[in-house]
Amino acid sequence: MEQIDLINLGLLSLAVLILVGIASSLIATRFGAPLLLVFFNDYRLTYLIGTVALAIILFDGGLRTRLAVFRGSLLPASILATLGVVITAALTGLVACLVLGLSWLEGLLLGAVVSSADAAAVFFLMRAGGLQLRRRVAAALEIESGTNDPFAVFLTIVLVQLILLGPHGSNIEVVVLLLRQVVIGTIAGLAGGYLLVQALNRMSLPSGLHPLFAITAALAIYAAPAYVEGSGFLAVYLAGVVLGNRPARAFPSILSFHDAATWLCQILMFLVLGLLVTPSRLLGYLLPALIVAVFLIVIARPLAVWLCLWPFRFTAREKAFISWVGLRGAVSIFLAAIPTLSGVANAEIYFHVAFVVVFISLLVQGWTLTAVARGLDVALTETAAETQRVEIDLPGQINLEMVGFPIIEDSPILTRPDLPSWIQPIMVARHEKVLNWADAKVLGPGDYAYFLVPTERAQRLDRLFAASDAIHSHHPVAAFNFTGDIPLEELSTAYGLAVPDDLRHLSITEAFRLRCEDRIGMGDRIQLGPASLTVSELDGEDVKQASLEIDEVELPVAAGGARLNEFDLYARLQRFVAKLAERLNPAIKSD
Repeated sequence: MEQIDLINLGLLSLAVLILVGIASSLIATRFGAPLLLVFFNDYRLTYLIGTVALAIILFDGGLRTRLAVFRGSLLPASILATLGVVITAALTGLVACLVLGLSWLEGLLLGAVVSSADAAAVFFLMRAGGLQLRRRVAAALEIESGTNDPFAVFLTIVLVQLILLGPHGSNIEVVVLLLRQVVIGTIAGLAGGYLLVQALNRMSLPSGLHPLFAITAALAIYAAPAYVEGSGFLAVYLAGVVLGNRPARAFPSILSFHDAATWLCQILMFLVLGLLVTPSRLLGYLLPALIVAVFLIVIARPLAVWLCLWPFRFTAREKAFISWVGLRGAVSIFLAAIPTLSGVANAEIYFHVAFVVVFISLLVQGWTLTAVARGLDVALTETAAETQRVEIDLPGQINLEMVGFPIIEDSPILTRPDLPSWIQPIMVARHEKVLNWADAKVLGPGDYAYFLVPTERAQRLDRLFAASDAIHSHHPVAAFNFTGDIPLEELSTAYGLAVPDDLRHLSITEAFRLRCEDRIGMGDRIQLGPASLTVSELDGEDVKQASLEIDEVELPVAAGGARLNEFDLYARLQRFVAKLAERLNPAIKSD
């Protein structure tokens, strides 16, 4: 009975710690990671938990890497995720050698441990703050943080092998190991991802088991190549990429499940970090670790970003923000345990320094992420819409899904005369009754509406059902509708609007494609100084009609410096319409 009681006590303790870690996610919206720290020392348990957690995190990163959307950012982000990791590790390793008295290989190993950015922490903070970045910046960060982890693992393993071989070892062994890891991992990942897609689409699993099947398959895809000395981490990431870029049954539920699973993995990783850190020993490394952390944040990461992105015409503000968003997290925790389990000398240093670097990075960079994005003008003026959406998988259906939205008081859907042509209304839940669309007639606050939509377009409906934000809370002095082929430069000329340089020579449709990452949704908006341009109707992938609303508070300024009134705006509108009419038909002359 005593052994059973100990087991039950252990389960209770673990459950309480995880519950506290989940609750700490409220604080993590500020800091970027759970702040749960307890203490013990079991590196084998850390490696086991870290392996499972990192495999799930990498699989989730692959699921969210949409190649069609991010194709233009793939090359710069890939260079940043590979060469950028090497530059960051080399520079940080040099400083580690100076302040910690390590050899060059040992310093480089420490640099490799803290070299990769943490995707889960970065995008959790962005979602928590409702932050929407410009398309190219968001794409570069998402691809880099999702793909640099396997490369950091490669670099760490290679350096550990070189240190263990010593000066008399053969470097050929390390090269063979690296090639074996890459080749086996690539083949296993692509094949495993393809088989997983086929299995999901062909098997009739009970409702709710698809996410569990996918996450278990991901662990198998990791373990199989790892058992034969291939890279399991590369394999599981590539399997996620394959699944994320092919039609698969129950994909929305798989993606939603991985949101929670990835965050739980983060909690477990930070939990085991606290379990392994000894406060009394940590104090001995505190000052040099702080020097390494500051150098990594202020010099090593920015220099790597500027060198890697220099050929790709990123602006100075964009490169500065990408430099600042290199948050360290769960991967560094896992990598810090590898030297200890491998029997590398000075292994204690890596873990304690990694602890300080991760803590400082998440505290300083996580705290300031939103403010820096807005200060550097890489964030869109509007924040992401907060929308409740329920997605229901349809048996035997992989290209359509049913989505449900609550209708709230100020939903934009209430003012629309019609719905986008690519959605099919199904039913409305109203006053504890279920009505078909014909009987419901019109939507009202308190209703719950269900629609059949293409899977890839479900998120485009969010803004139609989101609460109107501050930009739409006022009554505009004027509102005009324009087709999607109108150039923004002509709107700028007609109304004196502040159109960003990257949008000036684009049409309305092209501007929304650029800002919305090729995923234009109803209600998406671009702020143009004292006016806003909002998508009011879509025609397939194009903007059929957009509404330009002029703010009554900040009116455009005429040439002489006086504020334009409402009549001036309408006069400008008349001249603008006449100009467009002449362009379309030269026979038409304005009065």
